Amino acid sequence: MPRSYFFFVALEVPLITTIQGEAIYGERDMTMQLNESSSDEDADPATEEHVVVFRLADEYYALGIQTVQEIVRMPAITSIPGADTWVEGVTNLRGRVVPVIDLRRRCGIEATDPTADTRIVVVNSSAGMVGLIVDAVTEVTRIPGEQIEPPGVLVTGAANAYIRGVAKLENRLVSLMDLEGVLPSLADADESSAEHQRAA
Repeated sequence: MPRSYFFFVALEVPLITTIQGEAIYGERDMTMQLNESSSDEDADPATEEHVVVFRLADEYYALGIQTVQEIVRMPAITSIPGADTWVEGVTNLRGRVVPVIDLRRRCGIEATDPTADTRIVVVNSSAGMVGLIVDAVTEVTRIPGEQIEPPGVLVTGAANAYIRGVAKLENRLVSLMDLEGVLPSLADADESSAEHQRAA
């Protein structure tokens, strides 16, 4: 039976999201429902990946759609003294304090100021709900297994062990991220978030 995925996406013009090969433009905050159409019923999930693609600087990365809960615009973020440099702080997401990570810093890319395209990808990890700051979310797509290769020896160093594969799309390469690898430990951030919530 086809499954449906739901994203609550807060965005401003222009939004371009690719759903089943079509560009959809939005002019206000909206909820996107990503449906598996009848044409996908014969697809073998073991041979393809359903992913959310996003951009950091000039490079493209992707996370499995099953890990993504929602995508939101940049909210107010409270810093956590003493946290790792890539931990931006915590934010209040509908009454829940959520740690926020700057993926640019986490991936060793120079940090920049947010733009109109900056988004937070809210994911569910083993450490709980986490927000990931990205430069832009570009599309939701399916990548056939034959277009994905394991990362080479030069890619899988200790600093970027979170890269689990590289997908070869028509006009670019997309690095597939291992969510748990990119979040090595949020124990300190979680503890600080709890203290912040109690103090609030």
